[in-house]
Amino acid sequence: MMFTLLLAAAIVPAGQTFDCTPTAVWDGDGPIWCAEGPHIRLSGIATREMDGTCRPGHPCPAADPITARDHLVGLLGKASGVRPTGHVIVVGPVMRCRSAGSAGGNRTAAFCTSPRSGDISCAMVRDGLAAKWDRYWRDHRCN
Repeated sequence: MMFTLLLAAAIVPAGQTFDCTPTAVWDGDGPIWCAEGPHIRLSGIATREMDGTCRPGHPCPAADPITARDHLVGLLGKASGVRPTGHVIVVGPVMRCRSAGSAGGNRTAAFCTSPRSGDISCAMVRDGLAAKWDRYWRDHRCN
């Protein structure tokens, strides 16, 4: 008999810190799929959707969406393939994240720090691949 285990991505409550070992990335601001379960939408930033558009009411950076996604993958670790869904498979070190609560659906909004690249949201803005989204950035500080 064969059993299939489906892990639902749980929302990590706001204020909690948690570990995330990145396994896959969709676009430049997430979701980042974590081996531990959560799907992270990076807090405080916005990137273009994969079709090149920007959602109404979101900041709209100039950066190409594929370039932004690939840069995020590089900040997290190394690409090792693509899933049938289009998610880039990532192999990288464990990050430490702080939840800002729900980002809609099954995603947790979070600021994450990687031993490889430091604060991921700060790096995406600093490198010109994401726009800072003041509404969600709040009092976050880059080191």
